Amino acid sequence: MPVSSDIVASYRGPGKVLRRLLSHGRREERALAILMAACLLYFLSRLPSLAREAHLRGEELNPLLGGALFGWLFIAPLLLYAVAGVSHMLARVLGGRGTWYGARMALFWALLASSPLVLLNGLVAGFIGPGPGLTAVGILWVGVFLWFWIAGLRVAERGQPA
Repeated sequence: MPVSSDIVASYRGPGKVLRRLLSHGRREERALAILMAACLLYFLSRLPSLAREAHLRGEELNPLLGGALFGWLFIAPLLLYAVAGVSHMLARVLGGRGTWYGARMALFWALLASSPLVLLNGLVAGFIGPGPGLTAVGILWVGVFLWFWIAGLRVAERGQPA
């Protein structure tokens, strides 16, 4: 199934989508591609708010873009691998039987599947700015992200022992 169809299907049943992704076997290139696509979309979601910020402060936009690009495409993937590892260790303590790969896929897929809301959040931040609208969209995004991640982690940690 195309990625866009999987993202839409995640809003109906995130566990089913991750189960299908994990059924293809351990494919590290797919996990990295999902993570990098998510990080690219998260970087793109920052563009409107960075443009607004640069305009309101009278600053150059390019340094802000460079910092955001470096952060999202070079630093964030490393940190997200660490977060996935910690979540797997915590799940192991709580009785999980999954693999490191499953924990990574659960987090990476949750990031990518919730990216439409991150893009909406970026548009609201850029065009409307701080306020109740931005807060509401942000809360919605965090809620959906956590739903996808927890549902995916539950599926991944019910797997076979490593």
